[in-house]
Amino acid sequence: MNTTTAAIEASVTVDTIRTWCRIGAVAALKQAGRWVIDAASLAHRIAIGARRAARKARKVVLSVETMTAIGGNRWQKNDMDRVYLNDWDRYLPLEIDRYKSGNISWAAWEGETIANRQAGLILGSIDKVWFDAADGKLHCRYGYSESRVASREELLDAIAAGARTAIAAL
Repeated sequence: MNTTTAAIEASVTVDTIRTWCRIGAVAALKQAGRWVIDAASLAHRIAIGARRAARKARKVVLSVETMTAIGGNRWQKNDMDRVYLNDWDRYLPLEIDRYKSGNISWAAWEGETIANRQAGLILGSIDKVWFDAADGKLHCRYGYSESRVASREELLDAIAAGARTAIAAL
């Protein structure tokens, strides 16, 4: 089939179909300067897109079960029921390399290189993160420092987004 027919069938633009052909996302041959697309390969590509869309559309629910599934530790005492995220920093868009001594040798926030000191301040901005089963929300206890890169509230929002992403990947 040609690119126009493939675009209509896949509900994408002709340019997207041409890109898929160029990068090999669909099996296609160029004949006389035009792409001829394999229908089975296109159907497979459409199915992959449908699975991705379904995964994105799936509603993410924060609950005791989902929070423990991503590595949280449940704690119950008196009338409190919480799930603590002891490794909350893995949900941040923060990349860190360390020396053998444990000190930070390189850091990036959201893909952009930042000072090692700022990375340390980010890690010190929040002390504890937990999910409270009573109200169904993430909470935190703030640490001793605050970074110029991201405020404490932005960090908690990033942790929540990272946790939701981890739950969606389950």
